[in-house]
Amino acid sequence: MNRISHWIDGKVVESTSGRSGIVYNPATGEPQSTVDFASDAEVDCAVASARTAFGTWRSTNLSRRAEVMFHMRELVDANRKEIATLLSGEHGKVLSDALGEVARGLENIEFACGIPAMMKGGYSEQVAAGVDVYNIRQPLGVVAGITPFNFPAMVPMWMFANALVTGNTFVLKPSEKDPSAALFIAELLKQSGLPDGCFNVVMGDRTSVDRILAHPDVAAVSFVGSTPIARYVYETGTRNGKRVQALGGAKNHMLVLPDADLDQAADAAVSAAYGSAGERCMAVSVVLAMDTIADDLVAKIKDRIPNIKVGPASEPDNEMGPLITGEHRDKVVGYLAGAAGEGATVVVDGREGVPTEGFFVRPSLLDNVKPGMRCYDEEIFGPVLSVTRVSTYAEGLDLINRNEFGNGTAIFTRDGGVARRFQFEVNVGMVGINVPIPVPVAYYSFGGWKASLFGDQHMYGPEGVNFYTRSKVVTSRWPDPTTSRVDLGFPQNR
Repeated sequence: MNRISHWIDGKVVESTSGRSGIVYNPATGEPQSTVDFASDAEVDCAVASARTAFGTWRSTNLSRRAEVMFHMRELVDANRKEIATLLSGEHGKVLSDALGEVARGLENIEFACGIPAMMKGGYSEQVAAGVDVYNIRQPLGVVAGITPFNFPAMVPMWMFANALVTGNTFVLKPSEKDPSAALFIAELLKQSGLPDGCFNVVMGDRTSVDRILAHPDVAAVSFVGSTPIARYVYETGTRNGKRVQALGGAKNHMLVLPDADLDQAADAAVSAAYGSAGERCMAVSVVLAMDTIADDLVAKIKDRIPNIKVGPASEPDNEMGPLITGEHRDKVVGYLAGAAGEGATVVVDGREGVPTEGFFVRPSLLDNVKPGMRCYDEEIFGPVLSVTRVSTYAEGLDLINRNEFGNGTAIFTRDGGVARRFQFEVNVGMVGINVPIPVPVAYYSFGGWKASLFGDQHMYGPEGVNFYTRSKVVTSRWPDPTTSRVDLGFPQNR
């Protein structure tokens, strides 16, 4: 069986911890690889490599650091298909979803190529007699990224691209469920000219995470995952004196008003709910449908679901693949099994007609879902779309604002005034207007509010640059050359 190990100081390093996990093929349910789990000593080795490399990398001129990322951009672009194939094989997402993930990650690498323009400081001349003041941005040192299973290529690109160009060195702890993309990225970074030690990968589970959070030489940690773990990472990391950005879970609502184009709204709901099998924090999981159009909208969504081709990524026509593990599939199925008992209407049951092999759940649709039901209150993270009926705009807005999560939301309407009011009043970090998954482009920043974010800085974009740097203010006074003891050739009044 294939063995997946760490990447430390520019090469693959097999673990001696004696601990490992299984990587499954989600489309068949069969084990396909073992992945090493790092010991504390092996995490320490990766951090030591990054710390040693930091001095030289920080001193490398900014143009050269950007040049390395330009090369990385070209390599990722040239290897899109290979990366996407790795993602499909271990995560299970179909090739079109995998290629989309690579494309969105590539946007962040492209943004990082322009970071030199964002590293400029300010300058104030003559704030006092002969005194000037200016500020500069400097890297933090060794920084770490702890990334989730649902986007094993894109989310690391959210982190390392900005971190490296700003002069930091990086330690990545990818999900143990689909870790191969991290090693492929490490090899591409080496080919791009990044010095050994600047980017390291440690495989593992909670033991590795805890060591990263406690390590005195790790200055900052970026995390994406579920809210309970995000809270744990934030509290543990900050308690150990680290800068932390921890992005948590979501329960994204899409409010559909009576004047909306219902065909457009139905298409958007299907795409946003079932793409990547619903395993994304920006998936729409609740449609808030106004009473007057709810029946029509539910019917339109129901009619579209049979057209979604479900199956393994190895078949190019398939549009939705399996869930990541059998355990997660069983969790998602549990929400469907209990929905009717709580009073919801099971319009489409995704437990029916699934392939006999693998961790599949078909697209599912629940109607008459209300707060207090598990399928409404909890993040399902699977292909289950709930419809909650509301009688007014205010009722829909209130449900969104009262929800514990504040990651993404959307409104579908033809009324620009209502849309503007919605973006003003809604307490959510990312808002779509007739756009179902409002993931910001790379030159903005990604992050929600409330229980969807722990920390003060959103991820990637301008806030990502701020997160990986700190400002230093310099106040300077130089001797007047006319009074210097060394003759510098300055004119003098005699």
